[in-house]
Amino acid sequence: MIPKLSEVFGVTEQYIGLVIPAYMITYGISILFYGVLSDRFGRMRIIRFSLLAFILLTALTALAQTSSQLIMLRLFTGLGASGVIPMALALVGDLYEPHERGKPLGLLFAAMEGGMALGSTAGVMLEPFIGWRMLFLGIAILGAIILWFISFQIDFKSQKPELNKPNVRQVFSKFFHLLSMSRGAKTYSFVFWNGIFHSGIYTWLGYYFSVKYNLGEIGIGLAILGYGVPGFLFGSSIGRAADRWGRFRLIIPGLGIAALATALLATNISVILAAIAVTVISLGYDLTQPLFAGIVTELGGKKYGGQAMGLNVFALFTGFGIESLIFGEVIAIGLENAFLIFAALQGLMMLFAIRMFKAEK
Repeated sequence: MIPKLSEVFGVTEQYIGLVIPAYMITYGISILFYGVLSDRFGRMRIIRFSLLAFILLTALTALAQTSSQLIMLRLFTGLGASGVIPMALALVGDLYEPHERGKPLGLLFAAMEGGMALGSTAGVMLEPFIGWRMLFLGIAILGAIILWFISFQIDFKSQKPELNKPNVRQVFSKFFHLLSMSRGAKTYSFVFWNGIFHSGIYTWLGYYFSVKYNLGEIGIGLAILGYGVPGFLFGSSIGRAADRWGRFRLIIPGLGIAALATALLATNISVILAAIAVTVISLGYDLTQPLFAGIVTELGGKKYGGQAMGLNVFALFTGFGIESLIFGEVIAIGLENAFLIFAALQGLMMLFAIRMFKAEK
């Protein structure tokens, strides 16, 4: 919706594009604190509080009168919302043994990917009929329904928090420990890069299809519909495959096909092939990020699972936010050149991963 919001508020695409890092970076920073708090007070308490904050701030976003207000409200929404998905991931680590986590993590990422596919497409297609303000308000209402459901219809009383009350020094010591382990350092590094790569591509897909193929809102929505579909359809199967054959055999092709599909976007292909390439890039994400999350659930154990997952999402969303800023500047040299640079870097990371993740079998 970046091209549309640029038109509504009378600012450049690059400026209104700040709504992305405003949300992503604060999301990534605040999850560090939510992760620690969830280890102390329980995952579901943090999920409920964070979802409530998301509902209220998303509803307020519908009232924004200027682009600056919109950006600021997205910043505060990122601060409030970041306790939902990461704590759901940490909850998987609490409920399942390491060799059983592939399938539930696959299902969770399938839900996330399906939400991305449905939300991005429905949003850009519904906006001409109901307006962007009603989109935000509608999401807030849906969030309220979900909050009611998990508060009154699901029994999580048996999931008691660990008696884990570290002081500030112990918290930072655990962060240092997670990053000082070889397995932790390489996993978090690749999570950070994955955020940079996929955010740089995904954030500007609407702009890409608008400029290169002269598509309107509905056309853009249909073109990016494929991003999220592979995870929605095959997330569970990918998770089971990781449990059975090991993560290494999936991570490497995941990095490789994302690089090839991104390079394809830089060529003079038809809009149909470009939409297929977007779907393949999404598959590359599905073959990597859930598996990195699976490794992270083993790093912190049940006692520090929230803190370990918090650091994971910090790395991912900080990468999301930073790259949506960087890519906005890189496109000054041309979209095709920007995609080629990203594809080359992703290919290089695949070569590093062959050596670094060979033990994940």
